Amino acid sequence: MNSPIIHASDLGRTYRVPKKRPGLHGALQDLLHPEYRTVEAVGGVSFEVLPGESVAYLGPNGAGKSTTVKMLAGILKPTQGKVRVLGFSPHAERQAYVRHIGVVFGQRTTLWTDLAVIESLRLLQRVYHIPERLFQARLAMFDEVLDLRALLATPARKLSLGQRVRADLAAALLHDPRVVFLDEPTIGLDVSVKARIREFLRRINRELGTTLLLTTHDLGDVEAISGRVMVIDRGRLIFDGTPGRLRSDLGRGDRLRIVSPHGQLDDLNRATAALGVSWADEGNGRLCAVYDARRVRTPELVALTLSAVPVEDLELREASIEDVLRELYDRSRHD
Repeated sequence: MNSPIIHASDLGRTYRVPKKRPGLHGALQDLLHPEYRTVEAVGGVSFEVLPGESVAYLGPNGAGKSTTVKMLAGILKPTQGKVRVLGFSPHAERQAYVRHIGVVFGQRTTLWTDLAVIESLRLLQRVYHIPERLFQARLAMFDEVLDLRALLATPARKLSLGQRVRADLAAALLHDPRVVFLDEPTIGLDVSVKARIREFLRRINRELGTTLLLTTHDLGDVEAISGRVMVIDRGRLIFDGTPGRLRSDLGRGDRLRIVSPHGQLDDLNRATAALGVSWADEGNGRLCAVYDARRVRTPELVALTLSAVPVEDLELREASIEDVLRELYDRSRHD
């Protein structure tokens, strides 16, 4: 059995944030006698990742996703717990460690902005001591999937967002890292560029065995790239499993939507009350029921609906991962 390539135990990070007192007198006090409060960004997260896994690390804004990635990448030092990646302590052994990882931040570039892309890649070739033949082979692979060659002569500052992310991916993967951390890699990109980047990440994970850990708000990334999902909320891990298990464990969020201009909401609610299903009027003759497919049989719900009101059109939609995550966050906040 493979040993974990990433091991985090009770991993945490806190920040000291200055308190702000009101008024001019308060501002003077803040200047002369500052007071601080401690903010917990990540609190006691533990997990392991095996070689070759592709893991999505999800959570709402402010949940601690980016902070976790920065600790794993060695950019931030944990204030509690332990982390080992590839046998290294990321922050303490950063100089040796970074030769084995790649990092992509969707909103920041790792390229030299005034240099042509090819010059940035040439500099990285020297840093990582990549032989010329291997360098050319990797450029050819990047060009095949990312259409990189057309960008090579362009300074990074003149690239569009989509072009820059493609070039950043090439820079992060040039030295064939065993682990790649990606923080919002498809943020702000159009559909065609997202599809190209997702295909590229699938390919390096499948063909090269590169371990991927990505944060994202785009749940299309999760379904296209990741075989495992970890969910963090308020600094704590609240789910760890497959996308399929995420759906099956929570399940609620399937929707039955009908068009019935002459249908009565009361008739529908009476017909499906025994199933515990209620309806909402969305206007213009559209009525919608949200239900839990683990507890309510969809054929039975449809049959009762058709018997209760005249239906001109009917649409069934399975719960999306977004629906399921929303319920998971709600549960976490009520626990």
